This record gives sequence, C-alpha cells and structure tokens, in this order.
Amino acid sequence: MRPTPFCKCLMLAASVMLLGLSACTTQTVVDSSAAGASFTVTPQALAPATALEIHIAHINDHHSHLEADPDFEMGIDGITTRVDAGGFARLTTLFKASEHLPNLLKIHAGDAMTGTLYHTLYQGEADAALMNTVCFDVFEIGNHEFDEGDAGLRGFLDHLRKGKCRTAVLAANVEPAIGSALAPSAAHDYLQPYVLKRFGEVTVAIIGIEVRDKTMHSSRPLRSTLFHDEVDTAQKTIDVLRAQGIRHIVLVTHQGYEADKAMAARLGEVDVIIGGDSHSLLGDFSAIGIRATSGPYPSVVYNRDGERVCIGQAWEYAKAFGLMQIRFDDRGAVLGCSGTVTLPIGDDFRRKVGSGDFVAVDMATRKRIRERLQEQGAARVVAADPVAEAELARFAGRLAEMKRQKIGIARESLCLVRVPGESTNRSAGLSGCEDANTLARGSDIAQAVAEAYRQASRLADIALQNGGGIRTALPRGDVTYNTAYTVLPFNNVLFELRLSGRQIVEILEEAVGNYLDRGSSDGSHPYAAGLRWDLDLSQARGSRFTHIEVMRKGSDTWEALAPEQIYTVVTSDFLALGGDGYATLAEVHQTGQSVNTYLNYTQTFVDYLLAQGTVARPLRASYSHQKVVGRDGKALP
Repeated sequence: MRPTPFCKCLMLAASVMLLGLSACTTQTVVDSSAAGASFTVTPQALAPATALEIHIAHINDHHSHLEADPDFEMGIDGITTRVDAGGFARLTTLFKASEHLPNLLKIHAGDAMTGTLYHTLYQGEADAALMNTVCFDVFEIGNHEFDEGDAGLRGFLDHLRKGKCRTAVLAANVEPAIGSALAPSAAHDYLQPYVLKRFGEVTVAIIGIEVRDKTMHSSRPLRSTLFHDEVDTAQKTIDVLRAQGIRHIVLVTHQGYEADKAMAARLGEVDVIIGGDSHSLLGDFSAIGIRATSGPYPSVVYNRDGERVCIGQAWEYAKAFGLMQIRFDDRGAVLGCSGTVTLPIGDDFRRKVGSGDFVAVDMATRKRIRERLQEQGAARVVAADPVAEAELARFAGRLAEMKRQKIGIARESLCLVRVPGESTNRSAGLSGCEDANTLARGSDIAQAVAEAYRQASRLADIALQNGGGIRTALPRGDVTYNTAYTVLPFNNVLFELRLSGRQIVEILEEAVGNYLDRGSSDGSHPYAAGLRWDLDLSQARGSRFTHIEVMRKGSDTWEALAPEQIYTVVTSDFLALGGDGYATLAEVHQTGQSVNTYLNYTQTFVDYLLAQGTVARPLRASYSHQKVVGRDGKALP
C-alpha cells in the first residue's frame, strides 16, 4: 500500500497542523490498495463533531454544451414561450452568487466532455477553461471522460490543472496502472479517492465514485485500468474515514439517480449523494410546462442505519444549477435538507404570432413574465458571467464557420428517448416533444439515424443503433453541421456483420437485459431500421421481444424474422466490439465475420440529411418499436 502525497500545506509538521492553521482547507490523505479494498491513512487530530450546516452548489453532465440553448421552450401561464436558456457562463454567475453562503462546496458530478463541436475540436480544453471560471472543489470523472481513452482524459485534466483552481479530481473505485497515462509515477497522480474539507472545527469527507460497468463497456479505458465495485468501494472508504473520527460523508457519484437511491440503502454512515450520469431532472417544473421529472429535489431516502440521505442531481447540458442545504446534528447525522434546481435563462422572451413565427414580447409582457418566474422559482433570469463569456469567445471563433453551414431542414422535431416510458423527458423544452418519453415509438432521432445507416450500407438488411449513442434531439428547422455533430458526437465508424435471425433476437435481449438484468446503462436500448418488434419490459429475459419482422434489402414488405436465415446488419464499431453489453456482436466480430465500411457514423447522418434535403419523422410502420409494455405492465400509447 502506498501513502498518498499531501498538498503542500499538509507537509507542515503535525504539531503545526494541530494549532488550527486554516490555509489548507482541502486535504487528500488516503490511498487505495491494488484490490481497492484497504487503505493507508495518515493519522490526524480531528475535532469532535458539532452541529453543522453546509451548502452544496452542483452541476453534472454538461457534455461540452458551453453555449446557451437559443430556443428553449417553456409554458408560462399556459402560453408557449421561447427563451435563451442555460450556457456555462450563466452557471458561473450562479456559482459566484453562491460564494457568500457558509460552508459551501462546489461540485461537478462528471461527464464534462463529449457532446458538441467544442469537444470535437478542442478535446476538453474549452470545457476545462470554462470549468476554471467556477473553481470547483471537486470533479468526479464520468464515463464519457474515457471516450478518448486514458490519454484523452489525462489531456483534459492537464488543461483543468492550468490556473489557480486546483480542482480535486475524484474516483475512489478507479485504479490506473502505475506507468499508464493517469498514473505515470504514482497511483494518485491524477485521480484521488476522496478529499477532506474543513469547515471551522468540522471535517467533511467528499468521496468520488465512478460507474463501473458502463465505463468499462461503453467507453474506451485502458484494459489495465481497473474499475472496482461502486458500493463496496464506497463503504470501505466510509469505514476508514469514520474510524478516523470523520462524521460527515458526501458521495459524489456518476452512476445515475436510481443507482444512487439503491446505493444509499446499502451503505452505512452516508449523508449526502450528489450524482450525475442519468441526466435526471429533479424538482417540480410544472409551472413552466415541464411535466416529466424523475423525483423531488432534494430526494430524501434512508441508509441501512435508518438515517436520512439527501440526494441531488441537476439535469444536463449546462441547463440547470443545483443548490442544496444540509443540516446536521451534533452527532453528524442529517437533520434535514432543502434546496432548489434552477434553470438559468435570459429575458429574450418570444411568443408565436399569427404568422407562426416566434417574436419578442413587448416590455409590459416581459415584465409580467419575469414577475411570474420570480414567484414560481423554477426558472430564473441570469446574466452571463463576463469572465466566462470571454473564455468562451476565445474558443468560439474557430467553430463559427463550420457551425453555420446548413445541410438540411427538419420539418418537425425528432425527439430523443432512450427507453420508451422512461421518467425523464430528455427532449423537454423542444416543441413537439412534450410527451415523447411516454410514447411507445420511443426515439424519433434514433430511428432516423438507423435509417441513415441502412441507406449508407449497400448490403445491410438491418441497421442497429443504441439509444445512448444519440446525444440530443433534432429540433425543427434548419439543420447544420453543428446539429449533426451534436446529435452524434463520437468518433465511430460503421461495421457490417452477417447474423442469423436467432442471433439477432439474442442481441435484442442482450441490449434490454443490459439495464433490466445487469443494472448497467440503459443507453444500450436498441433501435433499428429494417427491423421491428413488440416489446414487453415487464417480462423475463427471453420473452420480451415478440412479433419480430424484417424488411430485406430491396424489398418493401415485412416478413417474420427467420431464426436460421442470415441477414446483414450494419452498426457502429462501438456495438460491433461489444459495447453496452452487445456480447453476441462481439463474438461474431471476433470470428472475423464483420467488415469495416470505414464510413464515419456522423458523416453518414450528414450525407443522409444532404440527400433528403428535408427530413421528418419516419412512417409509424417503419419504427422498430411497434407495441411497448412498460416495466409496470401497462401498454404505452
């Protein structure tokens, strides 16, 4: 076991530390063993717990969405209203406005990268620069931080280290090999298991936990980088900290809202979980026309000791800011928590006129809207931070020309859904997508992307796409290169594989079983072109897919999928290599029965848009999901 290096002020003699120097308030003092099971701790003199109140300002999953959404839709007094919303510079303003609060932690719960051209062009540099306008206390890495491998993550973290912030980067259950990109000299060169934050006489521990299976199978870490069990690692770390007298435990996780709730119930001595990964919107936003949220904010559950645990998450794409207040008693137990998730917006309110266009409201209406928003509290007019705006401007210039090039028109919004019936509407705020998550057809945009793959392949009967590979909906209106690369931001190419009908059924069951049975990412949920089915999510594996039909290449009729018949399937290299639990595809690929088309998957979608000129939702009969029964046994409309 290897002791972790201290920050410089902790290198002072222990006798000096005991005098109460406060110059170094954040301390890293723990290291994990190779097994992720035991720790070496440098003893410290810790004061007894006293009643404490802390504040946590947090975001997650901004995914390189640094600019504001110019056409976010809200319902104000029942009237559809468009506004400029979110953007990292507005988040910076809210973080800075919170700095007067006592005992404040500023937290980013992961997935800073991958999602827009800012990532494609700058590979994390732009994200790091904007994050450094906040100076987060901690950043818990997300699975997408590994999309460009360990070396790509290291490059991003090198940018994050520039300047004065010195943000602690956490991942207690991630163990890079010594000598690799993330541990060139020692285990914690880049990633730390936790940090300690001292507020007066009380020490609060902040532990980082990365999602294990999803990162291993859905991103591209080195094989030598180990990912340990989330719950086991969290509990072992908590136990070590409690043995040292630390009574206040905050977990920063990147594993999803439902996993956070399940984890809390299995852990002892945990107080707060600030999470990311599932892009969950928590709170009540019905006053501004957003009906689908995943739970209350904060969500209060109970740990295995029967004590309160406060859980928070703040949606996605730099559109939301979470601020939680937690009160502890003198034993270190949570007395209660409160807080809000705020959607920061501009005041350029636009409403539809007779022509169908959205135009700016008059001054009197603008004033009334602002007053209503102030009463409701869900959305708040926020000015962009000038320092953050200046940083963004440094990177925006090189993107401008590429972003402006028009490649097509969307006649209607193509909504984004991962799993039909999911609780959070990933397309909330987009006209025509108000109830998209509740409908059996699922993701319009995933269906369109699959159609693009199938048309690009000269041989494929079927195109297969995972729901998590699509990152945003496609808004109605002009489609640009920027739109396409925001929808499909990864560096994937297309593979063609020859599969039997029996193997195709097994692949579909694997895709759904990945999250229903294995508890891994629901980004595995399948969509297809040239293949359609009925799906019952309440059934056991092997009985979920029925009435599976295929339309062979060159045919215009549907026929039953034949178990022994061979079909050509086109899909991304990510799935062909077994990503997201697609094990059967990986087995076929490993036998040499796959062909790399060298077609870039985003460029394929661009070519599809250029060829179509105008795109709309596919015909309902072409959707892969024909009938869907949810996990609760109820049929979706």
